[in-house]
This record gives sequence, C-alpha cells and structure tokens, in this order.
Amino acid sequence: MNSPMRNCFCLATVLAALSSQAQGTFQNLNFEQADPMSAGNPLYPEAVTTASALPDWTVTIGGVQQTEVFYDAPSLGGPAVMLVGPGNDPGFAPIDGYYSVLLQGTFSSSLPAISQNGLIPAGTQSLFFEAQAGIQGLDVLVGTQSVPITAVGTGPNYTLYGATISAWAGQTEQLTFAAQESTAGLNNWVLDDISFSPQAVPEPNPLALTGVGALLFALYRRFAPKRH
Repeated sequence: MNSPMRNCFCLATVLAALSSQAQGTFQNLNFEQADPMSAGNPLYPEAVTTASALPDWTVTIGGVQQTEVFYDAPSLGGPAVMLVGPGNDPGFAPIDGYYSVLLQGTFSSSLPAISQNGLIPAGTQSLFFEAQAGIQGLDVLVGTQSVPITAVGTGPNYTLYGATISAWAGQTEQLTFAAQESTAGLNNWVLDDISFSPQAVPEPNPLALTGVGALLFALYRRFAPKRH
C-alpha cells in the first residue's frame, strides 16, 4: 500500500473508531472516567474501589469478581489489576490521558481480567487497542471465544493491536481482556484506548508499523473528545 493510501486508511480507521465508541453501548473504553476512591482497606491502603476506578468494567481474578483494585501500586508477586494514574508510580505511566489499566499475570492460573457487556456496533470488522506488552500473551475474548490479536502499528509509548471480530457485529457480547499465566515473572500488560472499527485489520508491515502508529496517535489526539 503506498503512503497516501495508507494515510487515508488510517484516517478512516480512527474516525470510524471514534464514531463507533459514541454509538455503541460499551463505555469508558479509554478508562478516563476513573475517579478513584479509597476502599478503606487497612491491609492495602493503596486499594481503591473497582466501581470508582473502572466504571462500567467488571474486574475478576481467577473468575472471582473483585470489589477493589490497586491504584498506582503494582503487585510484587500475585495476579492483580491496577489503575495506572498520572505518574505516581515510577514503573508505570498512562499510555494516553490520565489513566490506563495494568493487568498482571503470574505463575498462578488465576488470570487477572477486565470485562464489559455491550453492543458491538453493526458493521464492525475490527477491535483495536493500545498496549504495552508483557512477557507472555494477552487473551482477548468476545463472549467465550478467544480472538487472535495482531500488532499493526506503534506509537510513542505503545503498540497498536487489532483483532477481527466481524462475526459478532450487531450483537450484545461480553468483551474480556486477561493477562496470561507466566512462569518467568510478572506478565504486565498496560491497556488503553479500546475501539471498534468498520475497517479490516491491516496486514502487519514492519517497515510501516512506526509510521502508522504515529499517525493514528496524532489523529486520535486531534479528533478525540478532550479529557478532563
């Protein structure tokens, strides 16, 4: 694909993704609706309520729903879900805006996950999201079906991933992200800016990845609603 055609594809993808976010019933796909409130846990003072940290999302570890998540305090060994805030922890920073989400998989088979039920907009071909990858994989599920993810671009501090989800277009489904088990250390996946698009997932081109990702980042900043 030549450069002008690639640029047109990127612009169409971003605009369609932003439009799909507004039309679908999925909410808080960029995690900016966070308003973290202390859970009042004397053992873990850095814990905040899931409802305040991740509105509209359900947090589970090993399939067990969690009412608390960590805030800018990553786990040192166990599986965990953390809200990444504006620079309070030196090891992790938000990918975009004020907040991102960290999924920490470990040697435990109790996978940390976030999920949400919503309507996948009619005409959707692809799911896109930005991430900082861990040392093992990330499971993305629509309903109970795992969907393969492909790196399709890079930005200044993330990789852009895409997954084909056209089979579920127009249907209400559960969308889940889970960090896989790891025996080599913490499998840390930072996620942000999830979106649906009517464009197909492009074939990865190593020579074009950086340029595509940078353009998507710039266009997203240009057309996305301002953060508060």
